Amino acid sequence: MTTRYSPGEIAALDQRFEKLPAEQVLAWAWEKFQGRAAIGTSFQGAGLVIMHLAWKSGLRFPVFTLETGLLFPETLAFKEQLEDYFGLRIECLVPDLTVAQQAVAHGAELWKRDPDMCCTIRKVQPLRNKLEELDCWISGLRREQSPTRARIGIIELFVFDESSGRDLIKLNPLAHWTRDAIWEYISGHGIPYNPLHDRGYRSIGCQPCTRKSGVGPNERAGRWTGFNKTECGIHTFLPRRS
Repeated sequence: MTTRYSPGEIAALDQRFEKLPAEQVLAWAWEKFQGRAAIGTSFQGAGLVIMHLAWKSGLRFPVFTLETGLLFPETLAFKEQLEDYFGLRIECLVPDLTVAQQAVAHGAELWKRDPDMCCTIRKVQPLRNKLEELDCWISGLRREQSPTRARIGIIELFVFDESSGRDLIKLNPLAHWTRDAIWEYISGHGIPYNPLHDRGYRSIGCQPCTRKSGVGPNERAGRWTGFNKTECGIHTFLPRRS
């Protein structure tokens, strides 16, 4: 049964969660939603920390990822390594079209001409299908990652289905963590991570649209180089309820 929250209740929870350890925020989600809450990850640092915090607290949230058909081989190998490390299966969400079928329908290398459409086909729609099963989506978004994420809450309310008014809880338990804090945690607990991070990739997505980004305040500077695009759309397609 869906637990409904008003915008005012979400605002109050957000203020409360700002002062709580991430483990307690995850425990709240487990108690309230259990099988209707899941962790979505692309295996960036914050996602690894969330998975570890949940795992060591005995919170066995389902975990899913978007397998676009365009990921780095290192990312795919790392997924299997993580499954062995945590002793769980990570569900792969796949697009309706293979990369080859997309090329027939929309032309070869769509990401070079219309990355927004490519992301919609390969990421947004598969995620939409998954979120229809959930009441709470747990993500690794952090405010420090980029200007577009600077004002996210620990907990947010989204209108998933405007026709029915169905709400979806979005939980960002590490929204206020810094990059340094994330990597100190990973190092301190010996958590495996994507080897591409050691090769200059600070934010890792699909291979054709990811570049090494070096240093600087914007961790996602290496994504969609040459386009006026900073988000793939999976975190922006749902309208917030204010």
